[in-house]
Amino acid sequence: MCGIVGVVEQNGSTGTITPASLKRMRDTMVHRGPDGASMWISDDQTVGLAHRRLSIIDLSESAAQPMSTSDGSLWITFNGEIYNHAEIRRELVQLGHHSWKTDHSDTEVLLRAFQQWGIDCVERLRGMFAFAVWDTRQQELWLVRDRIGIKPLYYTEHNNRFAFASEIKALLADPQQPRKINEEGLFYYLSYLTTPAPHTLFDGINKLPPGTWMKVNRNGERRVHRYWDVWDHTESTAGASEADIADRLLHELRDAVDLRSVSDVPVGVFLSGGIDSSTNAALFKETADPQTGVVKTFSVGYQGEFSRYRNETEYARQVADGIGAQHHEILLKQEDLLNFLPEMIHLQDEPIGDPVCVPVHYLARLARDNGVTVCQVGEGSDELFWGYEAWRKSLRLQQLLSRSHVPKSVMRMMLAAWRMIPGQDPGHRGDLLSRYAAGTPIFWGSINAFPHEQKMRLFSPELRRRLGGLTAWGPLQPMRERFESSAWERSHLHWMSYVDLNLRLPELLLMRVDKMTMGASLEARVPFLDHKFVEYAMGISQDMKTRDGVLKHILKKAVRGVIPDSIIDRRKQGFGVPVHDWLMDTLGTVARERIDRFCNETGLFDPAAIAELYNARDCQQLWFLLNLAMWWEHHFAEADAPNSDLRLVA
Repeated sequence: MCGIVGVVEQNGSTGTITPASLKRMRDTMVHRGPDGASMWISDDQTVGLAHRRLSIIDLSESAAQPMSTSDGSLWITFNGEIYNHAEIRRELVQLGHHSWKTDHSDTEVLLRAFQQWGIDCVERLRGMFAFAVWDTRQQELWLVRDRIGIKPLYYTEHNNRFAFASEIKALLADPQQPRKINEEGLFYYLSYLTTPAPHTLFDGINKLPPGTWMKVNRNGERRVHRYWDVWDHTESTAGASEADIADRLLHELRDAVDLRSVSDVPVGVFLSGGIDSSTNAALFKETADPQTGVVKTFSVGYQGEFSRYRNETEYARQVADGIGAQHHEILLKQEDLLNFLPEMIHLQDEPIGDPVCVPVHYLARLARDNGVTVCQVGEGSDELFWGYEAWRKSLRLQQLLSRSHVPKSVMRMMLAAWRMIPGQDPGHRGDLLSRYAAGTPIFWGSINAFPHEQKMRLFSPELRRRLGGLTAWGPLQPMRERFESSAWERSHLHWMSYVDLNLRLPELLLMRVDKMTMGASLEARVPFLDHKFVEYAMGISQDMKTRDGVLKHILKKAVRGVIPDSIIDRRKQGFGVPVHDWLMDTLGTVARERIDRFCNETGLFDPAAIAELYNARDCQQLWFLLNLAMWWEHHFAEADAPNSDLRLVA
């Protein structure tokens, strides 16, 4: 797990890439790779690749990057892990690749695989990855992001230069990189708490979507190709018994966990006490050496009692005791959040409006402080197996509307009348009915930060005019088209899973995991998002996943006997943060100061709408805006932010 960066000059630009400029970009990501750093610059100084290393597999110097083939025709800089690298290496040896410079480096396997099969090598890879390959003969750059989007990859083009990196801050280290807010990205942030690919909140800086590769040449020409979509690799399990499906699920998950135990450094498990992390821990215990293998688990809670959140540490301890783990936990207080806020904003690069960033980072620090460099995490299970109570409500409403036979034209008239009633704000309910009236599914993802009308009221009149034609459906429309054309079962539940697999997971949940764990120089692995496991899970019918209305029915059946029944059958509690209680205290004063400054100095928001928000005391929405305001302050308002446009309204 590492940080990568590179620059390619285009359109005949003369060589200006220097070791100093490349080092400056690379070393903004020391946290991603504290174990080593290197770079390669072409003889004519028109191409440069650099790498920060967190040593996980093959700790030797011979595995350092950037790495080249023996003839120097290909150069690679790679972030991630290829879990099946030993299997691919054996295949390459059979094909004549006999001389290797490393003992078991997955980077060298990836490089040789690209040499042997070209970009089609991605079909063989099982892991998480973001990598770049420079082809010196064809003078082409290849950028590749893993199927699910576990690892980020950003890029930009300006001044006849194309640059890429694992983090935006590396691109911003180029003093010629313009800084301006992407207004369309801002609209999407207030919709989804993140900016869906290819957008970022920085105008001119983009991110490669999951399951996608890009080829860039010296003339500035690009080709982007989506090489993986789950529906192209999914087979229906129709005809299989419930018992057979449960057995197969457990087999696939056990295989995914086993693959993610491969490491030359200690591996642990984040343990919340819920089904997903508990299953991770129990299956990981099976892979440990029975004589010497001690499983280390890590949990987080909060000091004090809160009105809307209850600690789960007692359940985590129960699971840890059951598998004989060496358990560690940390209890956070409001001061920990306040102290971490500036660093959180720096690590995020662009706002990730989820306060769970805070406990994830403290968990990562706890693991590193206790000798662990890799941890397994439980993201993905809820999205694959109907793990959210809110999904049940959405499903029922969709079914109710579908059976109601109310003409969509009548629904639109009813909504218009509702909005004309003084003091009435349809809010999120109005959004759901508007979606039905427009002929789209009512589910647009598990996160709906601000209802559309409230969002538009937040914007200043000038910005409202510029963004007037946008809706949050924009990023979802191509997903819906793929779903309609390729899904083997076009059920509401499969639509929900597919949306979150393409939006909420890669853009929000996995980014908070990547940025917050790598900020502590810790690698996070995600067994539930092994692409083979995902492909099998998406082949299970809606009725099998939701039998008798039980959340995660088929997964619970699969893991019963692996973890205690008391964990399986207890009421689900999300991994949360007591933001409401804290925003009613000192954090609330901090939030108002930062948000007011953002409004006053950018002119992007309407002060009257912000005042309404304060009066409503919606602490979640205030957190979303605090994250945004502190991001702007860090990247635009500070004196050392070059090329920034502080006043963004024309």
